[in-house]
Amino acid sequence: MISSKKVLCTTSVLRLVRRSVLGSQRVLWLSLIFASGVLPVQAQTQQAPAVPATKNDPSNQPAAGTSDVANLPKVPSVGTVKGTVVDRTGAVVSGAHIRIVQPIHQDQPLLPDALSDNDGQFSFLNVPAGSFQLTVTATGFGTQTSSGNLHPGEIYTAPPIALTVATALTEVQVGLSQVEVAQQQVEDEEKQRVLGFIPNFYVSYDPHPAPLTSKQKFGLAWKTTIDPVSFALIGVIAGIQQSQNQFSGYGQGAEGYGKRYGASYANFVSGTFIGGAILPSILKQDPRYFYKGTGSKRSRILYAIATSVICKGDNGRWQPNYSSIGGNLAAGAISNLYYPEKDRDGVGLTFEGGAIGIGATAGANLIEEFLIRKLTPNVQKP
Repeated sequence: MISSKKVLCTTSVLRLVRRSVLGSQRVLWLSLIFASGVLPVQAQTQQAPAVPATKNDPSNQPAAGTSDVANLPKVPSVGTVKGTVVDRTGAVVSGAHIRIVQPIHQDQPLLPDALSDNDGQFSFLNVPAGSFQLTVTATGFGTQTSSGNLHPGEIYTAPPIALTVATALTEVQVGLSQVEVAQQQVEDEEKQRVLGFIPNFYVSYDPHPAPLTSKQKFGLAWKTTIDPVSFALIGVIAGIQQSQNQFSGYGQGAEGYGKRYGASYANFVSGTFIGGAILPSILKQDPRYFYKGTGSKRSRILYAIATSVICKGDNGRWQPNYSSIGGNLAAGAISNLYYPEKDRDGVGLTFEGGAIGIGATAGANLIEEFLIRKLTPNVQKP
C-alpha cells in the first residue's frame, strides 16, 4: 500500500488535487581420424625392370573400398544450448549463473559459466554434441538443474528453468528476532527521502522484508503524518485551493486558509492511518510497496501496476489489497463531515474517488519502480 503515504501518500495528494481542480545467453571431437599409408619396405637392392602399366592391369586400379577422404563432407560436432531463467511467478531472473557440464565429468565445465541477461536469457556456443547438464544458481534462490541431449549442429532450447526461493534465507539475520529485524528495516525506511527531504517511508528496498507488527505500522503512519515536510506541502496545497477559491464555502482570508489547511490535513491523516495502520493491522496486511528492481522492463511494469490492487500479507503471501482500497473509500467518506455541504462528494463520487485512488497508486508504483530509488539517498543496498 503506497497510495496514501509516499510523497505525502500519493493518493491522498491526488485526491486533494482532484478536489482542487475538479479532478536476457574445445573439447572438439574430430569427426574421423584417418591413418593412411604405410612406409614401403626396401627389401631389395635391385629392382626388376619397370613394366609399363596397362589400362587393364589390376595393380593400377585403386584398392576396393578406398575413397578420397578429403572429399567427405564435414559433420559438425558442436551445437548451441540456450534457455531462459525465471522465478516461480514466471518473471525473468537476470544475473543468474549457469554452468554446463557433461554428466561423466560434472566437476569440469564444458565452457565458462554464463550469466542470464536482463530478459533472463543465456546461451552457450560450440558445445560438444551429446548429453549435458545445466546448473543454475542465483542470489536468494535455490539451485536448479536441467538436462538435455545436443545433436551435432543443433540449436537446443532448454525449457524455462524456474527458480524457487531458498528456504535457508528465511532467517534474515542471525541472533535477532523477526520483530527486531523488522524494526531495523523500518528505521532504514525512515531515512529514505526523495531528493533528500521528501518522505519516502512506505517503500521497502530490502530483498527479504520482515512483516511489521501493528505497533510498527502505527509508528510508521505517525512519523509520516507529523513529518515537517508533510505540514509544508499541505500548506502549499491549501494555498493553491484558496487562490482558486476552491471550497468557496470556507471563504477567504486567514480563516478560509485555516479551514482549507485543516481539511487537507484531515484527509491526509485519515487516509494514512486507515489505509496504512488500522486496516493493515486488522487484516494482517503489509502497507508498504516492495521494490522489485530486477527482470525485464515489461515484468516490472506489470508488477508495479498489479500491486495497486494486491499486497503482501503478514504471512508473506500475495492477496487483494483490501487495506488500500478500503482506506481510500473511508477517507473519502469521512471528508464529507468537514467539507462545505455543496462540495461534498456523496456516495457515488466517493466510490469514483476510490477508483481514482487505485489508478493513482498504480502510477505512483511505476514512478517508485523506475525513478524514485535513483533520487533517494540513504537507500539500503540489497
